[in-house]
Order: sequence, then C-alpha cells, then structure tokens
Amino acid sequence: VSVDEAENPPAFLGCFRDVFVDSHLVLPVKAPEESGVQANMTVGCSDKDKCIESPCQNRGRCVSQGWRRHMCECHRPYEGNNCAEEYITARFGSNDLESYAVFSLDDDPGDSLIISMFLRTRQSSGLLLILANSTSQYLRLWLEDGRVKIQINNFETLVGRSAVSDGHFHLVTLKLERTAATLFQSAQNQGFMPIRHVEVHPGDLVFVGGLPDSRASASFGGYFKGCVQDLRINSKRLQFYPIATPVESYNLQEVIGVAEGCSSDNACAINPCLNGGVCYSMWDDFICNCPPSTAGQRCEEVKWCELSPCPATAVCQPLSQGFECLSNVTFRLESSVLHFHSNGNIKRSLTSISFSFRTRQSAATLLYAQKDSDYLTVYLLNSHLVMELQKDALTVSVQSPGPISDGEWHMVKLSMDNQTLNSKWMMAVDGGKEELSKSSGGDLGFLREGADVFLGGPSLDSGGNLSGCLGPVEIGGLLLPFHLDTELNLPRPQEEQFVRMNSNAAPRFGCWGATVCSPNPCQNEGLCDDLFDLHQCTCSPEWTGPLCKDPADPCISSPCIYGACTNLPSGFKCVCEPGYSGEQCEAEVDICENSNCSHGATCLKGLLSYTCLCPQNLTGQYCELPQLPVATCQGTRWNYNCFNGGNCSEGDNACYCLPGFTGQW
Repeated sequence: VSVDEAENPPAFLGCFRDVFVDSHLVLPVKAPEESGVQANMTVGCSDKDKCIESPCQNRGRCVSQGWRRHMCECHRPYEGNNCAEEYITARFGSNDLESYAVFSLDDDPGDSLIISMFLRTRQSSGLLLILANSTSQYLRLWLEDGRVKIQINNFETLVGRSAVSDGHFHLVTLKLERTAATLFQSAQNQGFMPIRHVEVHPGDLVFVGGLPDSRASASFGGYFKGCVQDLRINSKRLQFYPIATPVESYNLQEVIGVAEGCSSDNACAINPCLNGGVCYSMWDDFICNCPPSTAGQRCEEVKWCELSPCPATAVCQPLSQGFECLSNVTFRLESSVLHFHSNGNIKRSLTSISFSFRTRQSAATLLYAQKDSDYLTVYLLNSHLVMELQKDALTVSVQSPGPISDGEWHMVKLSMDNQTLNSKWMMAVDGGKEELSKSSGGDLGFLREGADVFLGGPSLDSGGNLSGCLGPVEIGGLLLPFHLDTELNLPRPQEEQFVRMNSNAAPRFGCWGATVCSPNPCQNEGLCDDLFDLHQCTCSPEWTGPLCKDPADPCISSPCIYGACTNLPSGFKCVCEPGYSGEQCEAEVDICENSNCSHGATCLKGLLSYTCLCPQNLTGQYCELPQLPVATCQGTRWNYNCFNGGNCSEGDNACYCLPGFTGQW
C-alpha cells in the first residue's frame, strides 16, 4: 500500500446499519440537506445489478461480478472496460505503394496456434502474413483469386472456399492444432487438411502485408492492398497503432507505408469513366453513372444504335466495338458497280462469305475481287450459283446443287471446311445441305491487303450485269457497306472495316422489282400479280392465256348437268336429256304437267311417257271416247265377255269386233 493510499484511503462503498456512538444512533439517520453533514448517501441498502443499466457498448455482453460490480465481454474488434475502444485499423498499399510491418515473437505460443484478423480488400491477390525463422518461412497466408490460400512447411496447401475481396470486412481465422489445420471465415468452416506439426519459437518474425524484398512479395501476388484490424496470435495482439487499453501484444519492429485507419484511394482521380460518364468514389473502387447511350463498368460500351447513326434507308446493327448500317440495294443493268477496299487495319482471318440476293437472271456477276493473280468471283451460270477462288495458283470451285434464279430471296453462306491453309470450301444455300468443293485452296487473306472488291459486276469499266437485289454482304464477318461514311450521322468506330470507294455511284436502296404491272399487261380486265421482275395474270372466266386475250372454252367446265354442251360465239348451249330442262339441264321435267288426259282422267307418270287412267264411262288413249257396252257370252267350256260393243261369235270363245277394235274379246 502506498503512503498516499494509507493517508487518504479511497471512500467506502457499501452499507452501514445500526451505527451507535455513545449509545446514540448515528446511522441510518436522515439529516437535513442544508446541514451539509451527509453526501452521496441514501436510506436503505440496494443491491441493484449494474448490468441492468447496459454499460457495455458495441454489443458487448455484461456479466455481473457480485455486489454492484460487472465485467464486459467485448466482441471483436472492441476492447476496454465498457467495450468503448476499437482496435485501430491499419491501411496497407495506399495509392498502390509498397507497405508491410514486421513483429517479433517473444514467447512460445504452445502446441495450438490460432491466427486471426479482420480483413478488408478489393484486390484478388496479395501477401497477408508470413511466419519465418532464421532459416525458412514455415507459414504463409496470401490471397489468390480473391480467396485465402495457406501453405505450411513449404508443402501442405489449403485454399478457402469463399472469396474475401468484396470490399467488406471478413474475420479470417486459421487454427493449427498439432497435426491439423482448419480455416474459418466469419465462423464458417472454409476447409481442413492434415499437416506436420508447426514449431514456433521466441524470436521468430511475423511479416504482415508483404516482405522487405519486393520480388519475394511478387511470388504471392505482390504487396497487400487493403485494411487489417485486430490481428492476433492466440490471445496476444499485433498492434500497428496501440490503443489506450493495456493489452498483451507482440513487439512491432518495423512498419513501412502502413497508415492509420481504413481510408480509401480516390479511384475517381484518374477519371476512369468514359464517354461522359460521371464517377462516384466507393471504398477502393468507383461506380460510373453512364449516359443513356452507354453501358459497362466504365461506360466503355457505347449503345451506338441508340444514337441513330444510320440514315433512314438503313437499319442499325450493334457490334461489340461499333455498329453497321444494314440495307438492301437494287441493281439494274444500267446501275453502277459498287467498289470496296480494306481500311488497312483488318487483322482477322477472312475465311467466310455470307450474303442474300434475289434475281431472275440466269447469268450475272454478284461479287468479284482481285489482287495481282489472286481473285475471287461469285456468279450465276445457268441459274446456278458458282464460287470460284484462285490463290497462290490453286483454284477452288463450288456450285449450288439446283437453280436459284427464281425471284425469291436466298441466303448464301460460303466458308472454309477448316481453318488450315489448305482447306476445301463449302456452300450452303438457305441453310440446306452443304456442297463441298472438290479441290482445296487458301483463305481470303489477299482481301486485307488492298484488293479491289466489286459488287454487281466484274469491274468499274465493264459496268454492272446484275439485275436484282443484294442484301448485306459480309466477308469474314465484316460488312461491305452500301452507304458511304459521309452518309452516316456518326463515323463507324470499329478498327477493322471495309470501306466503299466510289462516291459517284448512287445505289438504289431497298429491293425494287421492275414495274411489270404498270401499265397493266393483262387484257380483258385481268388482274396483274407482281412476282418480282415477272407478272402473272388472273383472268375472268371467259378469258384465258398469259395475258387473258384468248377466249375461254365454256364447255371445259361441263356446265350442262343432264345434257350435252355446245359452244356458241356468245357462250354455250345445253341440249338436255329426255326428262330434264333448264339452261344447264338442271331441272327434272314433270311429264304430267301438260298431259292430254281429258274428262278428269288421272295421269300416271312413266320413265319417259305417261298413261291416262280413265273414269268408268270413258276410254281411249286420253279418255276422250265413251265407254261401249259389254256383251256376256256362253261358251262350251266357260262364259266370256265381248268389250267395246263386240258381239258373241258362234265360234267358241270369240267375239265380232266393231270397226276400230281388234283382239280376241
């Protein structure tokens, strides 16, 4: 006990009860406040739990320690009686400068070694920590692909499952327990491996963030860039900047380029946002607020087609580094040939040609290109499409299997069978079966080197010989643009291009067939159908022929249902079968409608005639005669009658008939 404490002991904290002086009760007695004889005294003896007042800050846990005493169990990275003090964060690699710290161990950590720290970074690689003695580095921790990687005794290696390079704090813990190593990240197990026992001795060094030799640090991804907080080996701290609360710590021997706190580099200082994007700083990162026409982390992806770069006659097609303006173009025999060159920056291999076309020509040149003795031509011959390539004295030819000059659109793809220098070429029309060339040849590399490329004819001097339409034409995936660069609202930014050369040509954009229906070639009010450079007449029933000028045979359609058809200058006439009538012999005739049956006789219809059923007193074919008397005669074997006024005959079974009647009776 010091002299000061003996002379001025600390004030008593507790309770008194029944204190008498000279038999007088001194305590507990409530004295008037103005008397000044009592201070900080209350009546009673309260044993109130101090933890009720929640004295522990930063989510610390309060533990009662007896009468009116408590202790705070602090969550990392907080320390102190009330967990109010936070371990100071160390910033490594500010502005990408080298930084590291070196600690020395002054005790033997024992058989169990636990290394833990809070880690914050956006870098995917970098050295975290190395334990080394005078002869070797026996424990290494570094970042690789954003994950913590551990190597022990230069042999055993363990890699964490989850990345820590997301810019947030992560608690990383490595436990070495004699023959086993376990890695944790925020209390989640990241992996386990068996190891040889690690021996740690006093005097060993701990390197944090890097090594003094920059080349040695580069073997582990370079110097660490980020923040480290509350670094511990077992229960002892490794403090870059000590806190006020006394804690057990290892000695800091050297610190280079390590700053206090966890500040961020100003990533916007170099203005990383392109194309007018606005940069906003984040911790060791940035975010770009891009204009509506751009995208990507740095606004590097321009949405060119949203800027309407193409004229009204074309459709914009976005590319990875630019755009193209697509359209169709109509060629006629009087049209100018389109001339193209490479811009001199084409680096890719040219191993394919694709285009679409429509025509009714049986022979025409669609594409022709030449440089020195090398040439390429795509043409129609007998309505078949032919591709012919000569390069380095090797000639390749491939032809479509059938005619395709039918006025319909056809999509053609020409490509090398493989990417070798000596390859066959294939032709596919409308996605059908691929036709293979019989011989092999090279690619189209000579088109990169100043070759003349023509569409619609073999050259500028010879003029065009194609009558039809071409859709977009691509060589090696690069468009032969129908529009001049001066006709676009924005220049094409892509590096590799073909460029149209002849500005005096005036191609007709779109696909326009000849005016085959104006004036109307179909006569006699026939309707004309435009089938692209071909017409077809739809004739009225009375006319026929390609132009509806030939009278039609009206009897071809067999208009007479029950009769024979006869051609007339003004149409046809039906000769009806018996029992039928009408213009087309479609009506069955009622044969009794105009019968000659008289005197109320009934008409009985037959197939082609009728019979009259007469009343009892009438007779005749049409019942026009009166009924004559009937004579009854006696014969030798039976009696019989003679009708219609006939008389009995003396001969057996016979009658004498009146004139006009015959028969036995």
